[in-house]
Amino acid sequence: METLLNDFSPGLFVVSTILLLALIALMVKFAWKPILTSLHEREEGIQSALDAAEKAKREMANLQADNQRLLQEARLERESMLKEARELKSKMIADAEAEAKTQANKMIAQAQEAITSEKKAAMAELKSHVAGLSIEIAEKVVRNELSNKDKQLELVESMLAEATLN
Repeated sequence: METLLNDFSPGLFVVSTILLLALIALMVKFAWKPILTSLHEREEGIQSALDAAEKAKREMANLQADNQRLLQEARLERESMLKEARELKSKMIADAEAEAKTQANKMIAQAQEAITSEKKAAMAELKSHVAGLSIEIAEKVVRNELSNKDKQLELVESMLAEATLN
């Protein structure tokens, strides 16, 4: 440190100080304003970028909220459509069952009528056939009975006996 103090020159110190002050004055006059302007512009650019980012963030949040709302509406609409489809399916099945039941009842009624009609026709045919057979049998019996004179007299007497009893 002693060597530094021994080499000290007051003239050199004054000249260095004047040059430093002149350099500072030149810097203030010519460079300070552009530097400050550049700093202010950069600060404004950063602030506008931050504002834009915040605005984009809000818009993104709004879009997400809108998307959520649209998804919820789509889900509700889908559920509504599925519910309508289920109700329509149930209604169609119920209508088809009712129509099938009606058709079945009609077919059963027609079959019962046909059975009744066939039964009556069969009974009438059977009665007719039985009557014919009865007449044939009676005719054969009567011929057999009336072919002999003794049997004819016996038949007349038995009929008279029955007639008097009644």
